[in-house]
Amino acid sequence: MTVTPSIPQPQTDPGIASAEDGVVVLDGPDGVAVTMTANAAAQTGQSLITAAAIAREQLNDREP
Repeated sequence: MTVTPSIPQPQTDPGIASAEDGVVVLDGPDGVAVTMTANAAAQTGQSLITAAAIAREQLNDREP
């Protein structure tokens, strides 16, 4: 029996961040959970915002 690997699809549901006991917890889709320091969370957040802006530009460039 051959199993065809599934191609990962982008998530459309956002993660939810919360602060607990001095750390940031990011709960994402499909049970993903990440705990970060405040500094790591801030840098990750900025990186996500920057990447999202670039991804939107890329999609806009594809439109006829």
